[in-house]
Amino acid sequence: MIRARALQVVLVLVGLVFTAAVYPVAMDLWRGDASDTGDTMMMSLYFTLGIFLLLAVCNPSAHRSVIAFAAWSSFAHAVVMSALGFQPKFVSERAGFWGGSAVLVVIGVILIALAPPKPSRELASAPVA
Repeated sequence: MIRARALQVVLVLVGLVFTAAVYPVAMDLWRGDASDTGDTMMMSLYFTLGIFLLLAVCNPSAHRSVIAFAAWSSFAHAVVMSALGFQPKFVSERAGFWGGSAVLVVIGVILIALAPPKPSRELASAPVA
């Protein structure tokens, strides 16, 4: 019960943080001067993922794949950001890349650790009455 409640709290927190990505996207689109179109597009994906994480709060077991996607895509993003942090042309942004990577790894680890268990085959194959 505590694990399920903890997962719901994490889903709300991460969902809200990811959903907040709509602000920089909207501002870039409103002003029409996106400094980095790649960042704007990436934030739009995080906004969408945040909405789906918030929808998963009510029934996390039914949304295992969304939770897993959020975790594994966070790991993938962290790897890319960490690799960019090693490139000489991004020396001034290194701390930001590595700090962001650490946050994404923490999010991924927590989501994997709290993810709802896979339903057993007996329950999955039981006839519905």
